[in-house]
Amino acid sequence: MQELETAARKFALQNALEYGGKASPGAVIGRIMNELPGFKSRAREVSEAARAAIAQVNGMDVEAQKAELEKLAPELLVKRKKEELVRELPPLENADGGVIMRLAPNPSGPLHIGHTRMAILNDEYVKRYGGKLIVRMEDTNPPTVYPDGYRMICEDLDWLGVKYHEVVNQSSRFEIYYEHAERILALGKGYMCSCPEEEWRKLKDGSQECPHRNTAPDINVGLWRRMLAGEFQAHEISMVVKTDLKHPNPAVRDFVAMRMVDEPHPLTGTKYRVYPLYNFSVAVDDHLMGMTHVLRGKDHLNNTLRQVYVYEHMGWKQPVFLHYGWVSIEDTVLSTRQIKAAIAEGEYSGWDDCRLGTVAALARRGFHPGAIRQYWKDVGTKGVDIQFSWDNLYAMNRELIDPDAVRLFFVPEPVGMRISASETLRSKAPLHPERPELGTRDCAIDKDSMVFVPGDDLEGLADGAVLRLKDLGNFEVSGESLRHIGNDLAVLKTGAKIVQWAGPDSVPASVMKPDGTSVPGRAEKAALAHLGKAVQFERFGFAKLDSLNNGNLIAFFLHK
Repeated sequence: MQELETAARKFALQNALEYGGKASPGAVIGRIMNELPGFKSRAREVSEAARAAIAQVNGMDVEAQKAELEKLAPELLVKRKKEELVRELPPLENADGGVIMRLAPNPSGPLHIGHTRMAILNDEYVKRYGGKLIVRMEDTNPPTVYPDGYRMICEDLDWLGVKYHEVVNQSSRFEIYYEHAERILALGKGYMCSCPEEEWRKLKDGSQECPHRNTAPDINVGLWRRMLAGEFQAHEISMVVKTDLKHPNPAVRDFVAMRMVDEPHPLTGTKYRVYPLYNFSVAVDDHLMGMTHVLRGKDHLNNTLRQVYVYEHMGWKQPVFLHYGWVSIEDTVLSTRQIKAAIAEGEYSGWDDCRLGTVAALARRGFHPGAIRQYWKDVGTKGVDIQFSWDNLYAMNRELIDPDAVRLFFVPEPVGMRISASETLRSKAPLHPERPELGTRDCAIDKDSMVFVPGDDLEGLADGAVLRLKDLGNFEVSGESLRHIGNDLAVLKTGAKIVQWAGPDSVPASVMKPDGTSVPGRAEKAALAHLGKAVQFERFGFAKLDSLNNGNLIAFFLHK
């Protein structure tokens, strides 16, 4: 039976290491049968041996699994190189001579994870083809403008690694919009309308002209200049661009290009009362700034159709328009309006509260910006709608941060246990199992010292039960003490549990989770040398060590 148990153990370890630390019975049983064909007639015994081995192995962390397999059957510990996936976005039409593209956020607040798609994809194409990327702050609706948003958006783009060449505020370009609005009117491609809004919309939806649609261009220009001179009140008159009243989509029929706003603007105050609406200012700016390609979500399809009319009226060459599909992001707070209100009420600590989906929150939690970039490159520019996968982003992030994330112990819900030993015990563990140059975490535990272990690991253990404090030794539970009984790894074969621990010099710590809960515990003292970095708390997960607060280490949970 020793032969069968050994085979079960080594193949359980091998399979676990191949699949993130968790072995499965089918694969292990098959490998046992291949190595020990004489046991094919004893399937029940093989199955029992495999399941017993798997139960023990799956309770170990990956480093312990790797260490044991290296001793038991090093020939099975094959380091397989991950194939470098070539993930490229599809080519752009008419881009060989370089491109000019833009990011056009509304500075109502900082960016969130959904906004990063447009930022990353535009940046990727400009970097591929060469050219220019412009950040255009679309701030022509004063009630939604958040003064700090201008700065925060640029900080978010910088963290993402987006290389932009110019930042422009639309609120500084009103004279340009005025000039082009008057040209549209003079060409007879627009009109001044004083119909009540609901009446005008009802006529449009019914493919009917409003009474002002055929007013002579010179009269329209005169009304426009009176509007600029401040002779009208808000909602009394507006400037409309003509499209096709017979268009099958009512949303594309005539659209308002200029209206009056009496609310002060955070940057320009009360200097202007006549404000451009989205589709007019965007069409004018995209042309004057030389956009070659406009890449945005398919929620802008109707906007594109409206903006094309401005291009046609003015005789301008159109850029290449591309529209990607919707992305649904569940279980994540994204609304800047809601977040702003919740911050004011004290519900959130700020825009980087770890419960939020803002770029600032993701950065504070310890995400690598390269993971976000790779995620959107993989999603690409297809027009199909998708569900955002946090698990996929976690996997990409894990791949990027793992090589630099040192290993540390964090003990959740700690219970103090007295060490009973005949001499001082010494622990020496690598800061990273695959990077010896990073050094080790060394700790000396005096006899009769107090150590802290997770309460969950002690639950159900009777006196006499054996456990292994990782990298320190084997211990027998005796009341509120742990009696040192040696360092032989063979105890793992008897089902001894491997437990992380924190020494007497450990520090109180709290790990904040994205759902708003926190896990109290203790972290080994070595954690203090890695503040501001993402680390791996063994058997717990990756976390960003954020700060010290009155001696308490605050960390943000990333993912497993």
